[in-house]
Amino acid sequence: MLKQYCQEKGKIIDEALGKFVSCENMYPPAIFEAMRYSLFAGGKRLRPILLMAAADAVGGTGTDYLNIACGLEMIHTYSLIHDDLPAMDDDDYRRGKLTSHKVFGEGMAILAGDGLLTAAFTVMLSQPAVKPDVLVKVLGEISTAAGATGMIGGQVIDLSSEGEVISIDTLAYMHQAKTGALFKAALRAGAQLASAKEWQIEALTKYAEQFGLAFQITDDILDVTGLQEKIGKPIGSDMKNHKATYVTLYSLNEAKIMANQAVNQALEALSHFGHEADILREMVRSLLTRDN
Repeated sequence: MLKQYCQEKGKIIDEALGKFVSCENMYPPAIFEAMRYSLFAGGKRLRPILLMAAADAVGGTGTDYLNIACGLEMIHTYSLIHDDLPAMDDDDYRRGKLTSHKVFGEGMAILAGDGLLTAAFTVMLSQPAVKPDVLVKVLGEISTAAGATGMIGGQVIDLSSEGEVISIDTLAYMHQAKTGALFKAALRAGAQLASAKEWQIEALTKYAEQFGLAFQITDDILDVTGLQEKIGKPIGSDMKNHKATYVTLYSLNEAKIMANQAVNQALEALSHFGHEADILREMVRSLLTRDN
C-alpha cells in the first residue's frame, strides 16, 4: 500500500514541479536548467507526500494542496544544493549524480538554490481554494521551519560543530532544527489545510517530532552501514567531515535501539486515529528498513 501511495503521489508531484519550474521560454535559461537538474535528480518527495498523507489522515484530500506540497520540495532541494557546496559539506555526489556545483559551478549552484527557495513561496502563495488566514498561517510556519531558528539554524550548528565534541542535547537540537523542522511543518501544514481538529494537529505534531528523530538516526546509521550505490554518495561522509552523529556519540547498536524507540513513539502518537492514518504508520515503520 505504501509503495503504491508514494508512486502515485510522486508522479503527481513531479508533473506539477515540471510546470512550476520550467525551462520553456524562460530567461536566462541557465538558471532554470540548474534548478531543474537538482529538483529532478531522484528525490523521494518525502516532505510533500507527508503533507498529503497528513491531510488524508484528518479527512481531507492531500492532492488538493499540491502547490504547497511542491513548495516544500523546492525548499528541501535548495537546502541540499547548498549543503553540498565546498564551503559546507563539500560533497561531489547526491543521489548517485554529480552535485550541482560539480556540474554548473559553485556560483550557479548557489543561485540555483536561491532560485528554488524564492520560487517556492511564489508557488505556495498560488495555492487555490484555501482561506487567506489559513494560507498565511501555514506559510508562516513553513518559513520559520526553513529559517534561522529552524533548518538554517540547525545547519549553522552542524557547520560550527565539525571536529568539536558536542553534547547530546546539542546534537538533538541540531537535528530537530536541521532535519525535523521541515518534516513537522509538512505534517502540520497538511492537517491545518484540511481543517483538522486541534487534537489531530497535536497528535501529528508529536508524530512529526519522532518521525524526524527516527529519520535522522537511521540516516546516521546508513552513513556507516549503507551501500554507496543505494544512498547515492560515499559511505562515511559524516566521518570525513568530523561530524557528531547518533552513531559516534552513542554506538551503532544503541542508535538502532533509539531508532526503534522513536518509531514506536511516533506510532503511539497516532493511537487515536483509525485506518485513515495507516499510510503515516507505514511511512515511519519503513524508516527502520530503508537503504537510502
